[in-house]
Amino acid sequence: MTPTDCLHQLATALQTLEPDAPLTPWAQQAQQHWPTLQTALPPKYLDVLQGLLDRLESAALFGGESCSFSQTDLHQLLQQWTAQATAYLAKTKH
Repeated sequence: MTPTDCLHQLATALQTLEPDAPLTPWAQQAQQHWPTLQTALPPKYLDVLQGLLDRLESAALFGGESCSFSQTDLHQLLQQWTAQATAYLAKTKH
């Protein structure tokens, strides 16, 4: 599977989720795609994704919505990340 295919799957999975739905399954899918994404994306993209995944894990521990971790906000940030990573890969022809 190419890095572009991985990002397409992740973006599609996000689009099918309700904004307040648990993101744990998406995070697991992202972890499965990590080795492929690592070969194509610069470290800064991976650092941001890892930070978002860490926040997802913390949000799951606190039951989703808390004063520090909003599932809805994380959902939006992940959508932005996938869009920017996809644009980067399109620009670099991966």
